[in-house]
This record gives sequence, structure tokens and C-alpha cells, in this order.
Amino acid sequence: FSCPRALKVPSYLNYRFLGEKDCGAPCEPGRLYGLMYFGPEELRFSRTWIGIWSVLCCASTLFTVLTYLVDTQGTKREGCTILFMMLYFFGMASSIWWVILSLTWFLAAGMKWGHEAIEANSQYFHLAAWAVPAIKTITILALGQVDGDVLSGVCFVGINNVDALRGFVLAPLFVYLFIGTSFLLAGFVSLFRIRTIMKHDGTKTEKLEKLMVRIGIFSVLYTVPATIVIACYFYEQAFREQWERSWVTQSCKSYAIPCPSHSSHHPTMSPDFTVFMIKYLMTLIVGITSGFWIWSGKTLNSWRKFYTRLTNSKQGETTV
Repeated sequence: FSCPRALKVPSYLNYRFLGEKDCGAPCEPGRLYGLMYFGPEELRFSRTWIGIWSVLCCASTLFTVLTYLVDTQGTKREGCTILFMMLYFFGMASSIWWVILSLTWFLAAGMKWGHEAIEANSQYFHLAAWAVPAIKTITILALGQVDGDVLSGVCFVGINNVDALRGFVLAPLFVYLFIGTSFLLAGFVSLFRIRTIMKHDGTKTEKLEKLMVRIGIFSVLYTVPATIVIACYFYEQAFREQWERSWVTQSCKSYAIPCPSHSSHHPTMSPDFTVFMIKYLMTLIVGITSGFWIWSGKTLNSWRKFYTRLTNSKQGETTV
């Protein structure tokens, strides 16, 4: 089989058809054999057939979900579980995407990979970014390590268990930040070498230097808040047991429980409220500053074009 010209597709799509690279399967009902094995009548019947059964399936599943909402069972913690899953899953996924961004930057700047070569491995990037957080999220749910945070009012992991905090939050965030920063520094070293060679040859380096400045600012805007968050978690896990011991010592009489022996030998300690406020701030700042890469004139131009298309379409509907 040799791919005909009508079925040729751009190479970046990475399509294959009958073993031929950059070739797409036919999907033209009006052409003879345009649907490969089926004809236009079979296509119309299949759409109707699938549509009917899809509507019935949707109605049945919707009725099932509504029935569950009317009369729930379970642990009455569904909202807490869903909130934890959203926060933890997407938080860890964002950290892994940071590593992937740094990796692709290193491959492009240091290893001279082209856009097509990086695009060809995109499925592995998506697998790592979504599968790893999903596995960790399921593991935490299976171990029952979801707790409520008194200050933020959300559900997360490691609120009452130091080992869970170290294993599922502190260690992954540290590893992701370390790997991503390493790739970034390696990419910068390669760019500095390229800049030195270009200057030696008398080539202008303004565009390269502008790119390096933008990437440098973006790196700082991410790594600094992420490092502060890790430092806050490290402070929390280091002193959590002493805070708990001090709390038990101070509140044992009011709760009418046995007070710990030799409590006077241990100094009373309580967490620094400011550290927790900084942790929440830096966690949210990362999400805000991560959009720095699109803070440019090109972004404004894209929104201007979108607004123009929107207004033109509305004017066209009014005219009609």
C-alpha cells in the first residue's frame, strides 16, 4: 500500500494508515470506498442507531444519579473526598507539568531537539502528568489519609499524619522541583554556550537574550514560591509532634483526660500562624505567576482577534 495524495496529512499529527507514515484513514461519504468498508446508507443508520441508544443510556444513568442524590448512602464525606481529589490531583499534575516543561526546554535548548521530535513523545508526557497523580490520589483514598484543614477549610492529605505529609506531599514536591530546576539550569548552560558562539561569530543575539530573560523570569516566578511552600511543609512536619504534645499537655484538664507524665520537661510549643498564611499565599501565587508565559503582546492580539470575530458574527446575525 502506498499512501495516495488525498490521504496525506502533516507529519506533526504522527498518523499512520495501513503501515504508511503521515497518512490518514479515508472519511469521505461521497467518494467511492470513502468510508472503507461501509457505505453512506450504513453510515446514516449507524448514526441513528447509536443516537437512539445513547439517549436511552443517558436517561437511565441520569435517573440513577438523581436517585442516589435523593437518597444517599456512604460515609457522608463525598464533598470532602471530591475536594481533596481536585486539589491533590491537579496540584501534583501541575508540578509534573513543570518538570515536563523544563525537560522539553532542555531537549530543545541543550539537545537540539526539533518541534516534531518533542511532539512525537507527547503521549508519554501526558501519561506521566496524569497517571502518576492519579495513582497517588487513589492510594491516599485507599489508605484513608484524607483530613480536614481547620484554617483553610479544605480537605487534604497529611493534616493529622506526619508520615502521610512527608510521603505524599513534601517528598514529591521536593523531587519535582529539584528535577525541573536541574533541567532548567542545564538548558541555560547550553544557551549561554550558544550565545558565546554567536557573539564570537558576530551574529546578533538580541532575540536569544530576550528569550533567556523571559525564561529566567518565568523560572524565578515558579521556583521561588514553590521553594517557600516546600520550606513551610518542612517546618510543619518537623515540629508537628511537639505541637501535638504541647496541645495535649495544655488541654488535658479541660477535656478531662489523663495528662502526659513529665510534661514539664518539654517546652510548650505552638505553630507560627504566619508560616501557614505564607504557605497558602505561595500555593496560590504559583497558580497566578504560572501564566507569566502568556503575558505578552501576542496574547493581547489573540484576544483582540477573538473579540473582532465575536462582534462580526453578532453583526451578521443581526443583519440576517
